Amino acid sequence: MLIAILTDIHGNREALSACLDHARRQGADRFVFLGDYVGYGADPAFVVDTVRDLVDRGAVALRGNHDAAVDGSDADMNGIAREAIRWTRERLDPEQRRFLAHLPLVHEEGSVLYVHANGYAPGNWDYMNGTMEAVRHFSRVDAHITFCGHVHVPMLYHMSTAAKVGSFSPVGDNEIPLLATRTWLAVIGSVGQPRDGVPAASYALFDTARQTLRFLRVPYDTAAAARKVREAGLPEKLALRLEQGR
Repeated sequence: MLIAILTDIHGNREALSACLDHARRQGADRFVFLGDYVGYGADPAFVVDTVRDLVDRGAVALRGNHDAAVDGSDADMNGIAREAIRWTRERLDPEQRRFLAHLPLVHEEGSVLYVHANGYAPGNWDYMNGTMEAVRHFSRVDAHITFCGHVHVPMLYHMSTAAKVGSFSPVGDNEIPLLATRTWLAVIGSVGQPRDGVPAASYALFDTARQTLRFLRVPYDTAAAARKVREAGLPEKLALRLEQGR
């Protein structure tokens, strides 16, 4: 089975549509969404409705910290994120908010774990920013493969049977074998707001039969998405991030 894994869409209609179309052309059988459908972008209602429709048809969707903040606290957010989430609250109807509020934090399928931020304390929203955080994850989580988002920069960590942890930043769309002799933590880059200097949307394809992973980049109409952010009166930095990918 070929699973398309998407995360951190952040209200970006153009990026989500491009990634869904791309994944379908690649032959994706299922979709898994790792959270943060809202915040930052100008089309939160469209994104929530699109994901909800896919969930009705068998997709898996998890809750991210921005989703949790819609009907929860935004006290731990920075000023720009807080302004965006407060704008977003006014654009979602009760059913859309209810959908976000009832999403689970984690999803397990055999030895594979899906989560927004991390597997050891998913509701604390700790970031997997580097090797030190990956070591903490590997020491506390039993899953053979973990997929997470939250960081907005794609990265792949692995631990050997000797507990040696390594990492690399994926380049291109090469097929990466997730060897049974190692434990894996894949940080899937952001669909809606990449921060690695590449504006193209980021998602991944996981082949469950072959146990391989591909990190993919999908160009989309960044100008349109940025224009809508500006027209909505959201902070200028959020439009620049879409244009610059950082």
